[in-house]
Amino acid sequence: MLLDRSGRRYPLDEPRWRGDDGSPLLVEPLPGITRDEVDPAVRSQWRYAAALPLPLEPVTLGEGLTPLLPHRVDDVDLGLKLEWFNPTASFKDRGSSVMLSVLRAQGVPAILEDSSGNGGSSVAAYAAAAGIAATILAPESTSPAKIRQSRAHGATVDLVPGSRQATADEAVRRSAEVFYASHNWHPFFLQGTKLLAYEIWEDLGFAAPDAVVLPCGAGSLVLGCHLGFGELLAAGAIDRRPRLLVAQPRHCSPLVAAFEAGSDAVAPAAWPRTIAEGTAIAQPVRDREVLAAVRASGGAMVAVPEQEIGPATLELARRGLYAEPTSAQVVPAVRAFRDRGVLHPGERVVAVLTGSGLKAADAVAELLQAGSTEQAVP
Repeated sequence: MLLDRSGRRYPLDEPRWRGDDGSPLLVEPLPGITRDEVDPAVRSQWRYAAALPLPLEPVTLGEGLTPLLPHRVDDVDLGLKLEWFNPTASFKDRGSSVMLSVLRAQGVPAILEDSSGNGGSSVAAYAAAAGIAATILAPESTSPAKIRQSRAHGATVDLVPGSRQATADEAVRRSAEVFYASHNWHPFFLQGTKLLAYEIWEDLGFAAPDAVVLPCGAGSLVLGCHLGFGELLAAGAIDRRPRLLVAQPRHCSPLVAAFEAGSDAVAPAAWPRTIAEGTAIAQPVRDREVLAAVRASGGAMVAVPEQEIGPATLELARRGLYAEPTSAQVVPAVRAFRDRGVLHPGERVVAVLTGSGLKAADAVAELLQAGSTEQAVP
């Protein structure tokens, strides 16, 4: 069953994206699986299909099984989970695969999605694979590469003036006319992102890390890890939750502000533009759930200064890792968490790089141009 914030229950097979009380939905807590229920013959995240709440015929493009690469940030050893190895070059494919599998099974013929980029291109790709018509709403400021990708997959893309929130508001308005398959709202999107936790568990020899460092906008990755590791704990497959260490850009960090204030929800605020466009979410739909998840894990949050995100992007690139700025903010976040004493020597730490630098070509070009200009100044 599905649950809204008021506790009302809804059937799993009913096409629904929010509760009657207007709140986001979650699947009721599940028991999790053990290593014996992982299907090693399946070369995608669907090897963990037994962890899903109902059997599905997958809409799959081969998502999951991304590399976990040993890496060092100053004196901190960690594993980098390279999520750009997913089919549309971001972690969003994990959620889109499961969400579109459910919507196809429910007979939904057309969908609407709103996104600052990666979510839209991912939903467009999986809608195409499912034979479902897709309309993607995106802010006018969205990286052109992401818009082109959505259109190449056959989706209709409408650009919306103003902020990312304006795009989300327009999507909710249009949801009266076409089913809203929002990666921020739909409960089965989180059932896909939770499979990242199962994969990290398997990557580490069926063990939990001590901490996971994550970039966060609306929080689907944070909640996915919370759900997945929580299920593994319930199944007895791990003996503790990893700490969720969450980064947002300082130019758009409503969850960090709420966390540090001890609040249960974000406060409305105006935020300046950030290069980390994928995390520029001023009013996260699941703010309460994200804050509760970080606290339940004994985790922490940090607002990354804007002037540190660009250099981190180039720092990774000059070690062979072409991450978009949204992802690269985990590097200064690792340093901040170390300096705060949140990360400790000898711990097993995983940091997630959520998307490829190819998705943010214009932003990277600006960083390179700025670097060239600085080098030319005597």
